[in-house]
Amino acid sequence: MSADTHPAPPAPTRPPSQARGAAARQLWRRLSADRWALGGAGGVAFFLVVAAAAPLLSAIAGQDPYTYDLDALSDSGAPKGFGGGISAQHWFGVEPMTGRDLFAIVVHGTRTSILIGAGATTVSVLLGVIVGLTAGFYGGWYDRIVTRIIDVLLGFPYLVFVIALGAIAPTSLPKPLLLVGVLAIFGWPSIARVVRGQTLALKRRTFVVASTALGAGGWHLLVRQLLPHITATIIVYATIMIPSMIGAEAALSFLGVGVPPPTPAWGRSIGDAVGWVQTDPMFLVFPGGALFLATLAFNLLGDGLRDALDPKTRGLRR
Repeated sequence: MSADTHPAPPAPTRPPSQARGAAARQLWRRLSADRWALGGAGGVAFFLVVAAAAPLLSAIAGQDPYTYDLDALSDSGAPKGFGGGISAQHWFGVEPMTGRDLFAIVVHGTRTSILIGAGATTVSVLLGVIVGLTAGFYGGWYDRIVTRIIDVLLGFPYLVFVIALGAIAPTSLPKPLLLVGVLAIFGWPSIARVVRGQTLALKRRTFVVASTALGAGGWHLLVRQLLPHITATIIVYATIMIPSMIGAEAALSFLGVGVPPPTPAWGRSIGDAVGWVQTDPMFLVFPGGALFLATLAFNLLGDGLRDALDPKTRGLRR
């Protein structure tokens, strides 16, 4: 046999660690090429730092969110001076009627909003992935029951339920924990529906059918075969879900059923600021601006991750 007829040697395969490293570098190159995604990532990093360093930042300003400064208020309860009491002592001014430092309230409110938003998202994603993955894989009566539960929860007016629950919940129950639980209960069905749909499509793929024929068990198929193929979707969905959870917490605090006072919260500050917008507009601008920028940053990062993980969608959006 001549040398020309010898089959070519098989291409060397990369170790799994090198393959994952190459995929991560490719993801970073795609993400870094999107300036909006980089801006969103920078904004997310900024708010995470503010949330972690809230006590330090308020200490640098020489304030805390629980100290009342009645000398900074007029007889009507409105802040004295320009911009709602902005001064070298109070960088963002003060809260009407209480005189609490608004800068300290905003930075500590960052911690409250992000902790509740991230906590509710984490629980929602865990529940949604487990339920959606198992329902799509096993099917049958279990899938039918899960589908009906998802339909009911997606159509349920959760805002009315939360308001009623806030009125009857025992005062000994921590409100942040209650908010995380309620938001997670009504948050997992949406991601469960997405994961279930992808699982139904993937379990008919050749690699899953071949693994089943070779005797692979259900746990192996779920964790080693199916879950890695939907991880990118889960990451993107979680990133986009965090701002919606932050906005939901702010809306509930705005309605008076969120985090109780005097704990700083953006939503409650915005709700209180509505009655003072004519005399102290900065009371609305600073917490409202923080809420807007935080949700915008997470949304930009989520959109950038979606494009980086699935470049085919980039041409459809632009």
